[in-house]
Order: sequence, then C-alpha cells, then structure tokens
Amino acid sequence: MRKRLKRTKGICSCSSPRCINHSTFNWYEQDLWTYIARFLDGRSLVMLGATNKWFNSVIMQDCIWKFTCLRDLQVPDPGHVAFSWSKLYASVVDGSHSFIFRQQEKHIDWMRIGAFSFDSEVAFLSQRMSASVKIPKQENIGDMLQSCGSCLLRKIKTGIWIADLQLVRCPVCDQEKCEGTMQMLDARHIELFLNQGFQDGSWDYELVGSHEIKKKVRGAYGAIFDFKYLTSNSTAGIFDYKSWIGQPNDFQPKAIIALHAVAVNTNLQENQEAGVLIKYHTMRAGAEGEIVSIRISQQLL
Repeated sequence: MRKRLKRTKGICSCSSPRCINHSTFNWYEQDLWTYIARFLDGRSLVMLGATNKWFNSVIMQDCIWKFTCLRDLQVPDPGHVAFSWSKLYASVVDGSHSFIFRQQEKHIDWMRIGAFSFDSEVAFLSQRMSASVKIPKQENIGDMLQSCGSCLLRKIKTGIWIADLQLVRCPVCDQEKCEGTMQMLDARHIELFLNQGFQDGSWDYELVGSHEIKKKVRGAYGAIFDFKYLTSNSTAGIFDYKSWIGQPNDFQPKAIIALHAVAVNTNLQENQEAGVLIKYHTMRAGAEGEIVSIRISQQLL
C-alpha cells in the first residue's frame, strides 16, 4: 500500500510577502536607499532624485556621487576635490569636451577615451613607439624631444584626468601637402571645466615644445604617463603595441587607457610621404600654477 507523503509544517506556515505589515515597514529608510543607490547608474540616480524632495535629499549626498564617479571612471579615490562629486560627474558625462568652450570652428570630431590618474606631479610624454623607455636628462623640453622623442613635464595637478581623442583642423601653415586635419590627444584634470579661470578664458594653452620627425613613420603616436608608474605593471599594456594599434591596413585612430597612462595611434598609409610634426601644449591654473591640461597633436608634413 502506497504511503501518503506528509506535508511538512514549515511549508504550510510559509507566509506570503503580501502579508507584510506596511504600517511597521518604513519605505523612507535613508540607509536602505543609500545602499540601493550604489547599484544605480547616473541617469537612474537623477530620475530617482526627481521623485520628491525626500529622495532628492538622499540622492544628492556627495558620498553617493563620489562612489558613482569612481566606479564608472574606474579610478582610485584622489582624496580632496575642490567641487562636489555630483558636479564633477556631470562635467564628465554631459558630452562636454575642450573644443566646445573655445575654437569651435577648428573642431571636426572627437571620442572619449576614458579616465586615468596622476599620483605624482611629473608627466612623461612620448611620441615614439618603443619597448625600451629612455628617460631624457636635458632640462629644456625641445632638447629632450630632439634627443629621445620624449619629455618630462613637472608640476602636474594630481588626481583624476579625463582623456579624449580630437580630430581638428590644422592651424594656418605653409605645408603644401597638409590635408587640413590633425589628431590630438587631449587630456585634462577632472576639475578643469568647473574652474572660473577656464570658463572666462584667462587660462589658455601654451606651446611648450615641438618636434619634426623627418622620415617615414608607420603611425602617428602620442602617450602620456604618470612618471611614477612608467615601468609598472599597470602601464605594461600600452607598450604591447600589437595588441591595440590595429593591423597595418587599419587606418582608424586607436586608443588605450591604463590606470596611470593613456596613448593614441593612427596607422599611416604606405604611400604617404615621410614626416610628422608633433606639438605639445599645456594649460596652467594661472601664470605659475599647476598644469591642468595637456595636448599632443600630430600633423603630417
């Protein structure tokens, strides 16, 4: 005779979520929503904050936007910042780039590369693809570039930096073979667009060095490193050129970003004449201030 299965008491006593006593459950629990906010993207946070005044007061906490910013940019905590994290986040994701604010007539196209970090106040700039790094010993930037195709910049503003690849029109020049466009690695401190000195135009770019490569090159290359991490594992991927510059017949611009470095490269066609003109521009926070933006441009000769 078949035995009947007994229903366990636990199953019978299982209560439905619909039986929750809403009179004792507080939907407006700040710690709960602060925790939930950690899993939302920026757009969802804005939508939640627009629900009512209570949600707005919770969502606009700086700790929430700091977490969101560091998470989305994949960078470490820089410590002190001069602006609220909600404003810093907005300045990164609102589609702004440096040519929106000035020289719009020169701008053609752009793409966001990503974010990286400066822990030290020294930047290493390179225009050559080489697995062996040569540190310049000269004091003058022009002499550095002439000697080894790289240079050191001091008094860099530490913290989070944003990197873009810009396609712009060349300035007026006497290069007969110039096609009228050049690529530019455009990096800036995350606070730059929020500073009054940048907004009113009192901070401007200054040419700090240039160098002509008067021979045929296979690509227009430029890189910015935090000098402290030049030979660390965190930047090793940038020196693995074959993994990111594309095939020789791929002429689309390529970029790579690491925790403490960024690089761009565009392969050049074999039938193009030799030579590239590289220019280095920096922007300082005032006449003797820290460097808050770096540009490396490549123009075919």
